[in-house]
Order: sequence, then C-alpha cells, then structure tokens
Amino acid sequence: MVASAFTVDLDKPLVFQVGHLEEQYQEWVHQPIVCKEGPRFFENDILEFLTRTKWWAVPLIWLPIVCWCLSTSIKMGNTITDVAMMIGFGIFLWTLIEYVLHRFLFHIKTKSYWGNTAHYLLHGCHHKHPMDGLRLVFPPAAAAILCFPFWNMIKLFSTPSTTPGLFGGGLLGYVIYDCTHYYLHHGQPSSDPAKYLKVLSSLSLLKLIQPHSSVSCSTHTALCCVPQKYHLNHHFRIQTKGFGITSTLWDHVFGTLPSTKTVDKSI
Repeated sequence: MVASAFTVDLDKPLVFQVGHLEEQYQEWVHQPIVCKEGPRFFENDILEFLTRTKWWAVPLIWLPIVCWCLSTSIKMGNTITDVAMMIGFGIFLWTLIEYVLHRFLFHIKTKSYWGNTAHYLLHGCHHKHPMDGLRLVFPPAAAAILCFPFWNMIKLFSTPSTTPGLFGGGLLGYVIYDCTHYYLHHGQPSSDPAKYLKVLSSLSLLKLIQPHSSVSCSTHTALCCVPQKYHLNHHFRIQTKGFGITSTLWDHVFGTLPSTKTVDKSI
C-alpha cells in the first residue's frame, strides 16, 4: 500500500489534520518538537480553551473531592486506620490503572483518520510536543468522565462503606500521577536556574537526529533524577518501555523498565 503523501501544516490547527497521515502517523507523532509554546489544536476558541489546563488545576479541583470521599468513609463507621489502608490500596490500584492505560490505550497503534485523530488528542500530542505545559495534565472534563467507570469498578469488589475510601485513594493516586508527570517535564530538582530539562530534551532530540554529534549534556544529566531519566528515555528513545509515571513497579513486573544508562550513553 502506498504511504500517504500528506504533510501536516504546523501553522494551522492540528487535530483535524493528523488523521490524513494514515500509516505515516505513528512515525510522525514520535518525532518530537521541543519548544515551550504548544500548537493550536482547533479553530474554535472554546474547543481550544478546553484543551489547555494549568497543572495546579488538578489538585485544586480533585483534592477537595478526595477529602470528601475520605470524610464520608469515616462517617460510615470506618476507623482512621481503616481509611489509611483504603488510601494505600487505592493509590496502589491507581498505579496499575496508570500503567495499563499508558501502555495499552495511550500507545495503541492507529492508522485510520479518526483513529489517528483520537490518539493525537488522547496522548499523541504529548509525544509530539512534550514540553507543552498546558497540555500535559489531563483536562478536568475528561478526567471527570473517567471517574465513573473507576467508581463502578471499585464497587465490584468493595462494600458500600469502603467504596468512597478506596475511590478517594485512587483519586489521590491520580493527582499524584498528574503532578508528578508535570514535574518530570518542568521541575527543577537543583538550584540551577537554567532550564536544564528543556536543554536536556533538546539535546536528546539532537542526538537522535545527529547520532555522531559532539554535543554533550552530561552536566545536565547529572542534575536529572532517575524518574526523569526513565521518562525522557520513554519520550526520546524507546516509546515501548517506561510506562509507569508515579512508580516503576509495573515496569519491573511486566519487563518494560528502561535502563537509565541507555539515556546517559545516548546523550
């Protein structure tokens, strides 16, 4: 089958363009563009607004709901110890959900017009523009929709008095996930004022394009904590590994843990 000759115009809204790439989409979406400003998604200003989310909106919106869930669980007769255990199990459950979603849904292979379009909106945009800070955390409206199946799933193996606590723990796990994910891209664990992560990302991409380049960023990688190394590896080298964000537990279990040494050697 002849590959599509369609070319995406980065100066125009992207969402309804990417579907035309057909089989070329998977290659295109994993060739990251490292820049601070993200692209425009839609012509419609309302739709465009809904795709942009500040990181702090996640704890601001969801932590009060977490508190309500835990308070409700206590009012239903559970002890503080019981609720603490529910929180722990809920967070643990979230790490598995996070891994499964990231590996099997966010990285699903698509080639149809609507398949590519949906994938780009769901996760492809993050791989194409990994430093777009306004499209890094999950939009609240989309997260709210996902809460319903998560609640119903918990109800299948819990009692009415434990469901709120377990759900609250899982929701807290989600908040930790999204805030951690944002930090992995934009956080600075050292006092160095330089935007080291952006530099590191740019140099990583440069090394992919020019493998024999003499450019080195070993000084910057020394500043980068291990989770950031794993995540940069996932973005810039091996998209089939490193699906855990808040924990590498399930990458260990299922054999998808990338080596941080791979990042160091490659850059």
